[in-house]
Amino acid sequence: VQLQASGGGLVQAGGSLRLSCAASGSIDIIGIMAWYRQIPGMQRDLVASVSSNYVTNYADSVKGRFTISRDNSEKTVYLQMNSLKPDDSAVYYCHAAIQRIGGRFYGYWGQGTQVTVSS
Repeated sequence: VQLQASGGGLVQAGGSLRLSCAASGSIDIIGIMAWYRQIPGMQRDLVASVSSNYVTNYADSVKGRFTISRDNSEKTVYLQMNSLKPDDSAVYYCHAAIQRIGGRFYGYWGQGTQVTVSS
């Protein structure tokens, strides 16, 4: 099982970016999918999550600006980021709880994608 993240980059404050993360491999069920972010030297913090039945949860710092969504048929989770601020600059990681065919649920991480917001 692999998670492949994409969509990061450099954007000016007030701009937008859309992150994508696609799961692949011998997957039976995908549970909660989420985005985290991490600044060097700091812990990895939850940004947003979405359950398999589309219930969403957001960190207070991104509410009203970020939107998480998922396409179960494509095994993909998205993070639409609007009104970006310099404080949003970080490496963004996707995470998914995945049950492999014939296996148990485990948490998997994507490789991280850099988001840099200039002032």
